[in-house]
Amino acid sequence: MIRRSALVIVLLIAAVSVVSWPAEAAPPGRPEPADAAETTGGTININTADVKELMRLEGVGRRVAEKIVEYREHHGLFQKPEEIRRVEGIGSGLWERNRARIVVK
Repeated sequence: MIRRSALVIVLLIAAVSVVSWPAEAAPPGRPEPADAAETTGGTININTADVKELMRLEGVGRRVAEKIVEYREHHGLFQKPEEIRRVEGIGSGLWERNRARIVVK
């Protein structure tokens, strides 16, 4: 009898874990997904942004923001947004999370 109850519980847990939420709706209690640029404050021009503004990028703390400014001062303005990857501390993950928000003007 205990084995049958355990089996029923395991099957219920498995069934619940397979259920996925529809792509259009967020699960209950979670906010709807929004544009990254919208939720984190729009685009950042990496050629003019100061340290504080650069820190608005996801995953960019004070030290990395300072390195971006230092790189810009020593090497000149960025010609393309992806050139920010040349800065020490900017890896592919950080770039991918922020690529929609990084601009050069």
